Amino acid sequence: MTIVSFVFFTALVAVLTYFITRKDERASQDGYFLGGRSLTFPLIAGSLLLTNLSTEQMVGLNGDAFTYGLHVMVWEVVAVLALVAMALFFLPRFLRSGITTVPEFLEQRFGPTTQRICNFVFLAAYAVILLPIILYTGASGMMGILDVPKLTGIEDQRMLLVMIVWGTGLVGGVYALFGGLRSVAVSDTLNGVGLLIGGVMITLFGLAALGDGSAMAGLTHITETYPERLNSIGGPKDAVPFPTIFTGVLCINFFYWTTNQQIIQRTLGASSLAEGQKGVLLTGAMKLLGPLYLVLPGIIAFALFQGENVRNVEAYGKLVNTVLPGYLTGFFAAAMMGAILSSFNSALNSTTTLFSLGVYRGLINKEPSEDQLVRSGKYFGWFIAIVAMLLAPLLDGQDSIFGYLQKMNGMYFIPIFAVVLMGLLNKHVPTQAANIALLGGIVVIGIGYFVFSDAVAALNDFHFVGIVFWVLILGLFVSSRVWPRSETWVHEDAGAVDLTPWKGAKIAGAALVVLVILIYLLFADFSVMSGG
Repeated sequence: MTIVSFVFFTALVAVLTYFITRKDERASQDGYFLGGRSLTFPLIAGSLLLTNLSTEQMVGLNGDAFTYGLHVMVWEVVAVLALVAMALFFLPRFLRSGITTVPEFLEQRFGPTTQRICNFVFLAAYAVILLPIILYTGASGMMGILDVPKLTGIEDQRMLLVMIVWGTGLVGGVYALFGGLRSVAVSDTLNGVGLLIGGVMITLFGLAALGDGSAMAGLTHITETYPERLNSIGGPKDAVPFPTIFTGVLCINFFYWTTNQQIIQRTLGASSLAEGQKGVLLTGAMKLLGPLYLVLPGIIAFALFQGENVRNVEAYGKLVNTVLPGYLTGFFAAAMMGAILSSFNSALNSTTTLFSLGVYRGLINKEPSEDQLVRSGKYFGWFIAIVAMLLAPLLDGQDSIFGYLQKMNGMYFIPIFAVVLMGLLNKHVPTQAANIALLGGIVVIGIGYFVFSDAVAALNDFHFVGIVFWVLILGLFVSSRVWPRSETWVHEDAGAVDLTPWKGAKIAGAALVVLVILIYLLFADFSVMSGG
């Protein structure tokens, strides 16, 4: 029954996606990479949410909540501030530029060398960090949810991990490389409905398991027995100490939601600025609910399995397999598979976009046809997919896969975000300074992580990257005063879409900021900051 329902729901999404997008135009650059700039706010919000809501979140973030408690919700709740900034500041400027990729904006602002550096950084990071982690956490979660060893009779965990990684990677490659961005966005939205329903169900069934059939009793059990686990404030020895929210954590969140090609590509495909803003802000509202299914289940798993030999990365899968009725396991496994495919598809689609428009057109074939552009992206996409499938099993054994992801992301998040932000804010920053900041920032953070790791750990990884960010900002500002570009940069309107803003954008953004502050205050116990 589990396998039947899993196959049914997975196939249903594929069939619906095909019929919805079968007449879409995919042969041109805008059609394949940006969905023909036709995305409306429900598709933008659905795709943004599920691109982010993959197994590195469901498995990784719940795993951190299993170990540390509620304060890891920072990656959901503080993200809302970044989404407000995206809607009100970054998106109007990106759409004004008519860009398809972030490196394309850097080319407009600083020139082709800056664009190429950024392109190669993104491509390397997606190939060796993001895509392998998506596949690894997905395979780990599916093994626990479906109890794959029992289901298949294969006891070799390593072999099963490799099989699931390759199966997921191949299916995801077909989705992303044959369908284009609109197919990814539609399948994301359909899968998102199932995953949100399934995620909330896991929370309710988990609470009921703790409360002898009553979810309210289960919640009461947690609040009375483990109140320290429900603190929004992280202490000095926690995964995210509270002061780091205002340094590296804020910078990483802002890059992820305003400058990360994998995420913002669907906003660049918006049919208008108003649709894009509504989609981004709706995503922000949905992120406020994230702790209910991305953090609370980890705390429930701690209450249920403490004392057992359960690893961080195994906690969520074991919880699902334990509390979910058998007749729903296949449905949730299908929704989880949709989440895996969503993030993998989106990252792969972004990778092909970056390669085709930034590397193939810029270095290999300077005057390609539309067909050559699209085809080059598909070929390169399969190459990157295979690299990711080979690397994913090597991640097995990390103590905190979500913490590892954020740490490694910081190496390229911080320099790119600093250069993009100063490129928008200061029209006099010269090209040479941007190039030095991009490469120098990555080198400095890499040396800190791998050469002076003890000193960085004593300071805290997030404080370290936060300091690097402000040093880069200061360096770029000084360069704009001492060695300004010869001509002031003019931000021209490409006329790609209607730039009339949504009338309710500022009010909605302000409301979301207030809600973030209230959520933190509601669960705050500041005594942990002093070890109290």
